[in-house]
Amino acid sequence: MWLELERIDVVEVIADNHFRAGKRELDALRSLARQVPLALHGVGLGLASTLACDERRLDAMARLVAAIEPAYWSEHLAFVRAGGVEIGHLAAPPRTAGNVAGAVRNVEHAARVVGARPVLENIATLIEPPASSLDEPAWTAAILEGSAAGLLLDLHNLYANAVNTGRDAFALLAAMPLERVRAVHLSGGVWIDAPRGGRRLLDDHLHDPPDPVYGLLERLAGLAPQPLDVILERDGDYPRMEMLLAQLERARAVVAAGRRGRLKEAA
Repeated sequence: MWLELERIDVVEVIADNHFRAGKRELDALRSLARQVPLALHGVGLGLASTLACDERRLDAMARLVAAIEPAYWSEHLAFVRAGGVEIGHLAAPPRTAGNVAGAVRNVEHAARVVGARPVLENIATLIEPPASSLDEPAWTAAILEGSAAGLLLDLHNLYANAVNTGRDAFALLAAMPLERVRAVHLSGGVWIDAPRGGRRLLDDHLHDPPDPVYGLLERLAGLAPQPLDVILERDGDYPRMEMLLAQLERARAVVAAGRRGRLKEAA
């Protein structure tokens, strides 16, 4: 295991799975955090909403962050509940000025309760959120600017949104607030049939990152000179560890290629 950790630069842990962790579990997470930088990734706060966050979840996140002392913690730009109903997945809200204001309030409140500002992740959606008045880059930039938060840029989510809405993925990438990118997710998905014909790309975290996602990573590395934590995201159907480590090595090589390309352009 130690030899494998030497080939891993950062580990991301789903925070919500450990909100009720006992001493033994917390000790294990603290031990891991001493060996490799550890990021806590939240999935249930629903920050991108005009509704306030669930205080119990915020308190649980605060306790976990205090116990583990991660390198940083993150959450999604999504809503997950309304009217007391949990919808069971991350949903893209209408991208409006009102939603921006609600998200900024939630992020600022979360930062006060937890004691650290979250890094915010873009999410995948099969359709453009109805009633939106802002496109995804403008909406994302407004929330990050208003909350002074960093961006966890999920490149497969970005790719899925581009192909699902008929946009060019590289143009969508260039329009995002890349100066705020702190970390990157790489994942995969599966094509599904759309109700009215055609196909949609579903982000499911059960497949390898496709070649276009690595292409986006290379372009990002050329456009964003700041350090990037690149995280391979997988929620099931795991291949052998050597295959996962090979994907990490490919990501490192792609980032290096993007950096070299930036230097050549600047020369």
